[in-house]
Order: sequence, then structure tokens, then C-alpha cells
Amino acid sequence: MESTNTTSTERNGHNKTIVLEKELITDLETRERVSAPDVNLVQPSEEVKPELPESPKRKKPTALILAGLGVGAIAAGAYGYHWWQFASTHQETDDATVSGHVHQVSSRIAGTVSEVLVNDNEQVKRGQLLVKLDPRDYATKVRQAEASLQSAQRQANAAQANINLSAQTTTAKTNQAQGDMSGAVAAISTAQAAVKEAEAGIPAAQAEVQQAQAGIPAAQALVAQADANLQKTQVDYNRYNSLFNQGAVARQQLDTAKAAYDVVVAQKSGAIQGVAQAQARLAAANVGVAKAQSQLAQAQEGIVTAKAKLATSKGGMQQATAGEQQTVANRSQYEAAKAAITQAQASLQDAQLQLSYTSILAPATGRVGRKTVEVGNRVQVASPLLAIVNNEYWVVANFKETQLENMKPGEEVEIKLDSFPHHVFKGRVDSLSPGSGAQFALLPPDNATGNFTKIVQRIPVKVVFDLESIKGYESRITPGMSAIVSVKVK
Repeated sequence: MESTNTTSTERNGHNKTIVLEKELITDLETRERVSAPDVNLVQPSEEVKPELPESPKRKKPTALILAGLGVGAIAAGAYGYHWWQFASTHQETDDATVSGHVHQVSSRIAGTVSEVLVNDNEQVKRGQLLVKLDPRDYATKVRQAEASLQSAQRQANAAQANINLSAQTTTAKTNQAQGDMSGAVAAISTAQAAVKEAEAGIPAAQAEVQQAQAGIPAAQALVAQADANLQKTQVDYNRYNSLFNQGAVARQQLDTAKAAYDVVVAQKSGAIQGVAQAQARLAAANVGVAKAQSQLAQAQEGIVTAKAKLATSKGGMQQATAGEQQTVANRSQYEAAKAAITQAQASLQDAQLQLSYTSILAPATGRVGRKTVEVGNRVQVASPLLAIVNNEYWVVANFKETQLENMKPGEEVEIKLDSFPHHVFKGRVDSLSPGSGAQFALLPPDNATGNFTKIVQRIPVKVVFDLESIKGYESRITPGMSAIVSVKVK
């Protein structure tokens, strides 16, 4: 395309040169006809002289023609020089279009359009409400998510309360079980000491029984002896009494016999009391033995009771251990409840986000274009509704790769838009594309297929407008306009 443009430019210059030459020749011929005498104006009285050959006069038009051709050549040369000077310092192409940011506005959710708040070509600002979808379905989902969050929070609170209660109960049971175990162990020790003491007291009580049993025969022997002495002294006393009554003996002898008889009676009474005492000692010894045996039985029973209490305390300790496991389980439930809270919060945020999507806002400042949405439309996700064309424009000029030798970012550019042929816009080169247009095509060419024809490639060059030069045209320039771009290269 650029080769064609250059050829057409050269042809236009050549044609202009030919036109100038023709105009000069016509002008010279006109002047020659005006200056030549008209034969019709000769007076009749004047003698008509025979015409002589005017060979010198015929050379005059040829000289003028040559002069005109020289002037044309000079003009053509001047034009060619200026054209060459311009072409050597500028690179031009008409393969250029205006580009801009075109923001496609679509719906992020499915819904029914309830309001459309903008019209075609209307100027909007970033964040302005454009389209409103029916929010009732999504508001219901928000309420459901809020209820789920509240339920999860209650479950978490209950689980935390169970953790505290279980921990306190487990601690109390553990302390009680430990105290019971300590008491049971102490009771076992006490009962074992009592058993030993009772076992040690039984032999002593049995010895006392044996001693008491041994004292009874001795006491009984003393009774028998005292009884024999009593019989003898009674016989003596009776005999002396008879003799005294007969006056055979003196009163003193009777009194002596009576005293001996009383002594023996007292001895017999003492012996009988000794037997009773020995029997009492035997009974007491038997009671001591029974008491020692009872104490032994009680001590043994205390050991059994203490051991049972110890077993119960161990059971309480096991329950306390189970309570700790329950506390661990409650903590797991609490962690699960917290995870459920996090999930419910995420669901609520998602529901709120989906609800916010019912208000479709302008993604940028610009003008509305290609509006297809209307009230009542049922839109789906990513359905195109309208477009926002940003007020920032630039030109993409596709230069031939042979034109880029001296082109650099920052160089001055003249831009002519087909829509405004009488206004020249100013700009500068912003950047050069990292690849040719063919490389970014859907099917880029493969020169290694065997059939190769060298074709001059086009490289897109981004040209930005000078803000001062587009004042008053901001709302009139639109993406897609055709342009002619001339870059002043160094």
C-alpha cells in the first residue's frame, strides 16, 4: 500500500510538471498571436508586399517554447527537490486508524433488567449506574446466608460453652478422684496397721485367757483346802463347845477354836471369791480375745473398704480422663463450628457480592455506544449490554518495515483525519509494536513451508495526539476513523 502511495505521489508530481509546461506553452502561444499583425487590418491603399520567408520569426516561438520548457523544468525540479527533501525527512502512510479504549459492559450474573438509566451516545462517568437488574432473588440468598451464619455462630458458642463446662467438670472430677485415691490409699495403710495391731493383740488376749484358765483350778484348790480346814475347825469348835458346856475346857480354848473356825470360814470365802475372780478374769480375757478378733475383722474390713474406695477412685480418674477426651472432642466440634462460621461468612460475602452485581456500573468515563439492553430483557452471564468508549484516543499507523530505520519514540507526527481534511493534528510517536501485523494474525504465515515470496511487512506504530491540537474535537474523534500519518524522522 505504501509503495502504491509513493508511486501515486510521484505520478502526481510528474503530472503537475506536465500541466505547468502546457500552461506555459499555451500562455506563450497566446502572447505570440496577440503581438502578431493581423492581415485583415492592412489598409487598401497600402501596397501589399509579397511575403518573404520569415525564417527568423519562426525561431521565436521555438525559443519561447524552449524557455517555457526550461521554466517548467525548473519548476518541476524545484517541486521535485522539495518533494525529495520532504520525503527524506518524513515517513508517511495512509494505512492508519484511530483507536481508543472500548469497554464492553456485560452482566456478571443472570437476571432480568428492571431499569436502564442511560441512552445511546450519552456521556457517563466512572462508577455511574447504567443498568439495574431485579435484586429480589439475590436479596433472598443474602438473607439465607445471614441465617446460616447466625446458626453457625450459635453452634460455635454452644461448642465453646461445652468446652468450658467439660473442662471444669473434668478438672473437678480429676481433683476429686485424686483426693479419693489418696484417701483410699491412706485408709488402706491405716486398716493394714489396725490389722497388724489386732493380730498382735489376739495372742496377748489368748495368753490372758490361758492365764485366767490356769488361775481357776488354783482358786478352786484353795476353796477345797479352805473347805477341808473349815470342816476340821468346825469339828474342833463343836467339840470345844460341847466340852465348854460340860465345863471340861476353859472359855479361852473355846474362843480360840471359835477364832480358828472364823478364820477358816473367811479363808473359804476368800477362796470362793478367788475362784470368781479367776472366772471373771477368764471371761475378761475371752472378751479381750473377741475384741481383738473383732478389731482384726474390722481392720480387714477397712482394708477391703479402702481397696473398694481406691477402685472407685480409679474409676473416677478414668471418668475424668474420659472427660478430658470429651473436652478434646468438644474442641474439635468448636473448630468445626468456626470453620462453618468461616464458610458461612464466605457464602454471605458471595451472596452480597452477587446482590451488588445487580447494579451494573460504568467501568470508565466515556460515551455510551452499541446499547442493546432494554427493560425486561433476560440477560445471562457475560451478555453484552453496551459499550463505553473512553475519551482517550490514539492512532495506530501501519508503516512498512522499510520505513522504520530512523523512526523512534518521541518524534513529531502530523495527523490528518479523513473526517477533518482541513485540519492538521499534532502528535508524537509513542511506541512501536513488538511484532508485525502478520505475527499477531489468527493464522501467521510460515515461510518454511517451501513456497516463499518476500513481502514487505507492516509494523503497527502507536501515535498519541497532542492534547492542544485536539481541543474542540474531543467529542468528534471516534475510534475507527481513517487517518494519514506523517512522521518527521531524524
